[in-house]
Amino acid sequence: MRGWRTLGILVGAVVLLLFPLVLEQYKLYLASLTLVYLILAIGLNLTLGYAGQISLAHAGFMSFGAYAVAILVPLGVPFEGGLVVGVVIAFLWGLVLGFPALKVKHHYLAMVTLGFNIIVFLVLRNWESLTGGSFGISGIARPRWGPVRFQSDRAYYYYILGWTVLVVASAHWILHSRWGRAFRSIRENEMRAEVVGVSLRNYKLMAFAIGSAYAGVGGALFAPLLTYIDPGAFTLDRSIQFLMMVVMGGLGRFEGPFLGAVVVTLLPELLRASEGFYLIIFSLAVILMMLFMPKGLVEIWDWMVRKLTAQRLDPARPPAPPEPAAVLEPK
Repeated sequence: MRGWRTLGILVGAVVLLLFPLVLEQYKLYLASLTLVYLILAIGLNLTLGYAGQISLAHAGFMSFGAYAVAILVPLGVPFEGGLVVGVVIAFLWGLVLGFPALKVKHHYLAMVTLGFNIIVFLVLRNWESLTGGSFGISGIARPRWGPVRFQSDRAYYYYILGWTVLVVASAHWILHSRWGRAFRSIRENEMRAEVVGVSLRNYKLMAFAIGSAYAGVGGALFAPLLTYIDPGAFTLDRSIQFLMMVVMGGLGRFEGPFLGAVVVTLLPELLRASEGFYLIIFSLAVILMMLFMPKGLVEIWDWMVRKLTAQRLDPARPPAPPEPAAVLEPK
């Protein structure tokens, strides 16, 4: 399994580096948007898939990064400075929103996070002096490093790709450390996790905060990609879209957000040729996936790995006989 995963990573890296060189402008935009959504899906997968803390406020956390960049960069702050500010704000609000997770869970927690997302949307729409209100903010500049500009779509794609690599590497490190093991134990059985010494308070708070920080990174990269943002980009619908990515890809699987972000972003574009029916077709596709692949699209990946692994075994070689059980000799 590890060998096939490594091969998949290498093939994916080559595609991500070379394929955009031949893409036209709109397809390049979709590729960049998929990477941004991947970052957001990784954060939600950490909070929901690994720690089991449902959140419908991911679009709200995303808005902190987007508006931080849109507001601070015109004031002379470097793009990375605005990104860090947005990530810190998202992280701190993630801690605040994590406190209800200490008292409520399941659908009650979903309602709390849903309410938070609505509050953020209303603040963005009504605080016109800062956010521009319903008119939004336009002309958002893309990053630059001295004479090096990431103004073109292709250059900005590689900029987003660099941040995506950092996010994926950091998430991999977190999930394979004691943090990841603690998140999984909380998801499976909170009482048992607490008995073995896992601090529910600390790890629940950090699950929300780290996932929210990743959403801040995605939001900061999202704003210059469109060069315009308004509160309508951070509604509950967007949060549900991220939830679909995580669930369809595979909850609690590292590969899940990759598959979910690609399918949820690109499948509607492929179905637009059917004009008014594409939403119906997309909805039916989602329902069928959930019915026949309840664990997500990672089931297809696992099936392919099992098939390829089975082909490498020598069918002519008989299986090794089981070792005889140890017999205790009487004294």
